[in-house]
Amino acid sequence: MKKSRLNLFKSTSMLISILGVIMIIATIVVAAYIGFNLVSSNLTGGVSSGTQYDELASLRSNYSDLEGQFNTTKVAVYASGNDSLQQQFADAQLELVRSKNSLDGVDSALSTGKPSSEVNQRLEQAKKDLQTAHEAYAGIPQS
Repeated sequence: MKKSRLNLFKSTSMLISILGVIMIIATIVVAAYIGFNLVSSNLTGGVSSGTQYDELASLRSNYSDLEGQFNTTKVAVYASGNDSLQQQFADAQLELVRSKNSLDGVDSALSTGKPSSEVNQRLEQAKKDLQTAHEAYAGIPQS
């Protein structure tokens, strides 16, 4: 009877050891899989955010050009003394400020690591706002 208990203890002990090793290997595999997914999603996110940064830089360049145009026109508009023209210019400047705020929103979303879809949505809004500012500027009669 003692020998069968000893054999039972040995086989149970061996089974527990094998199960322990299998559990350790399974844990390592799961941790490696999760780590690989995190690293690959960060790399993919970095690539898409790189193009988003490029697009933001292009929009900022367009904004700077438009702002320069506004600054050169401002003197002539306010020197004209035409209240209607000044009001139209002020409305166009408001559109310029809105486009600046949209660009700042894109920059904020990129710097805080917002999802790519949200950054793209903000980029589209910034493009629309900048286009509206361009149209508003084009509507100002040049003297």
